[in-house]
Amino acid sequence: MKTFQYKPVNVCSQLFEITVDDNNVVTDLKILGGCHGNLQGISSLVKGMNKDEVIAKLEGIKCRGSRTRETSCPDQIAKALKSI
Repeated sequence: MKTFQYKPVNVCSQLFEITVDDNNVVTDLKILGGCHGNLQGISSLVKGMNKDEVIAKLEGIKCRGSRTRETSCPDQIAKALKSI
């Protein structure tokens, strides 16, 4: 099992701490900053999923908040998992 930290860019979240086991299954995802309720929900949903499945589901999602961004917290989670 390994735990790593990722600093997302161009989103409200400030830091991800992700734990992935030896079978590439996400066992924990902690997120500092951002929309707490939504990110807590995403964190709960990805636990137990293979990292490649999480990447496939979250990659490319854009934030459409007060201004359109080319990324989002879910997209940044996918980028974090791809960096492993």
